[in-house]
Amino acid sequence: MENADTALMAARMQFAITISFHIVLAAFTIGLANFLMVLEGLWLRSGREVYLDIFRYWLKVFALTVAIGTASGLILEYQFGLNWSRLSVQAGDIIGPLMFYEILAAFFLEAGFLGIMLFGMKKVGPRLHFFATCAVAVGSLISAFWILSANSWMQTPAGYALDANGRFHAADWWAIIFNPSFPYRLAHMVLAALLGTATFVAGVSAWQLLKAAHNPRARVQLSMALWVITLLTPVQIVVGDLHGRHSLQLQPQKVAAIEGSWKRPVQGAGEPLRIFAWPDMDEHRNHWELAIPHIGSLYLRHDLSSTIAALDEFAPQDIPPVPPVFFAFRLMVALGCLMLAQGVVSLVLRWRQRLYVSRRWLWASAFLTPAGFLAMLSGWVVTEVGRQPFTVYGLLRTEDSLSSVSRAQVLGSTWLILGFYLVIFTVGLWVLLRLLREPPHHGEPGPQPTLPDEIGRS
Repeated sequence: MENADTALMAARMQFAITISFHIVLAAFTIGLANFLMVLEGLWLRSGREVYLDIFRYWLKVFALTVAIGTASGLILEYQFGLNWSRLSVQAGDIIGPLMFYEILAAFFLEAGFLGIMLFGMKKVGPRLHFFATCAVAVGSLISAFWILSANSWMQTPAGYALDANGRFHAADWWAIIFNPSFPYRLAHMVLAALLGTATFVAGVSAWQLLKAAHNPRARVQLSMALWVITLLTPVQIVVGDLHGRHSLQLQPQKVAAIEGSWKRPVQGAGEPLRIFAWPDMDEHRNHWELAIPHIGSLYLRHDLSSTIAALDEFAPQDIPPVPPVFFAFRLMVALGCLMLAQGVVSLVLRWRQRLYVSRRWLWASAFLTPAGFLAMLSGWVVTEVGRQPFTVYGLLRTEDSLSSVSRAQVLGSTWLILGFYLVIFTVGLWVLLRLLREPPHHGEPGPQPTLPDEIGRS
């Protein structure tokens, strides 16, 4: 039993490592693909070559992201086959087709048009090339649709039937695909990908303006990224609130872990907002708790007196690991607040015409470069760790999804994966920093051949 427990923990750690690397790259690919689509559309509509230069500049980063993301995705599939074969046996009839549709989208749209997007502008013409760019961007969103449908089904299973061996079979594919949490999760993740990309582009642009204050292309890309942050961060907060209230109905243990609520307050006392605490899984209580009365009820129930189900109301074996969920949620919210503040301050500086020249502001934006992706990773910790101890929520436990592997096998493969990641991501980071060390310039070279002089000149 002890060896099985250690093998399970090792497998979960390996999954956490592989998904953390891959999800950032996947989200960055989604965000950049749509950023490039907007840039090329603006160039075709306005004829301003500044948009084409920025397009070529970030297209090189996009190509690098796709290459590294493909490598990390292969490793993710490898660890699924190695560690979670019993999950495939029990739920493969549902998860398998959903993943197959994702592969169709990825390869027929993204991979199929990627070559044209990277190298084909001179050969196919600007409008057909724009169609290819749109196909890649739409393909990335369709890929996210199917991946999140599969993940959401594991969170809120619906439309299934169980046979005598406990295997899941499809009874209603519409209910499976559009399962209860899917709309919230899809909106939340797509917005997270766009915001993560926006904070990255804004941070890089701010850093470039600190060195080249009058570069017009760095100014344009900073302005575009900040508009995305300003407009989408409030939308993300609303979607997050709706997602949280929905989770309160269908995954109450997860919300109780988020709030660090071990015991329900007396009737009428309301749920406090625990700003800080140290959850103790052994003693089932919090140490050093700093809380504001009633405020938890305000965002959980939209009143000042209601409460939520506390952790002591559930079976001990069904409670998720509280500390990582509790702290990850607060990190996500804190980063979201910083991004909201970044958007508000950018509006003030636009009005004062100091958006591109305030060095304190540019340093602050550069500091927030990884904020969007860190918030997204924190959200995934809340989502995946908060689902424990289940892979299919309430129906299939994580310990029953593990392959017949030993702790030594999992640890050995984890070290191999880490070694692979060390090489791939070190080289990728080195290339990325070289690409981004200088801002885009007039006539920016790109992976594709340059356009004839008569096309795209303003």
